[in-house]
Amino acid sequence: MKFYDCRTAPSPRRVRIFIAEKGLEIETIEVDLGSKEQLSSEFKKINPNCTVPVLLLDDGTRYTSTAGIRNYLEALHPTPSLMGENAMERGMVADTQWRIEMEGQVAMAEALRNSAPRMSGRALTGPFDYQQIPALAERGKLRVERFLNGVDSLIGNKAYAAGDFFSIADIDLLVVIDFAKWIKLELPEDAINARRWYEDVSSRESCKL
Repeated sequence: MKFYDCRTAPSPRRVRIFIAEKGLEIETIEVDLGSKEQLSSEFKKINPNCTVPVLLLDDGTRYTSTAGIRNYLEALHPTPSLMGENAMERGMVADTQWRIEMEGQVAMAEALRNSAPRMSGRALTGPFDYQQIPALAERGKLRVERFLNGVDSLIGNKAYAAGDFFSIADIDLLVVIDFAKWIKLELPEDAINARRWYEDVSSRESCKL
């Protein structure tokens, strides 16, 4: 089994933390997105979609999305559970994680990829080039700011994002908050619940990766 990673990209980090929480040892191969290694003919043989993360199994099966990789590893190594142990927990984790991904991560990608000079002509990931749209960058930043303003109520008095247990919702929320620093946005100063949660989750060894 091989895990294709990129230390500076948010989506691979979501899997990297997941793997660490599971206590798994998986051979890792670094893909240099800065030099556009993901667009090379060699990498296209691994993933024609030209994205990371990728999990390549020994039989040639490959998973090319965060969701696919994490669901596979969760089924293979169910303990500790990071997606919930019963129907109610799984539903709550999936619901919370979806909101974080759609309202936070997608918005953040929209803001950054449509504004960063190094991503000129590469506003979307994948094998095709797309030009940046400045209006989308502005909208994305507004969406991220609103999302961050809502994290305090999302956490509330809970220990974690989806309840009293650490899950993929916490992983993804942490990555979004750290990712937002790239466009100089962060949790509001008065977000007491969110900052208490952030300090706790950030202190986990897995989340330092």
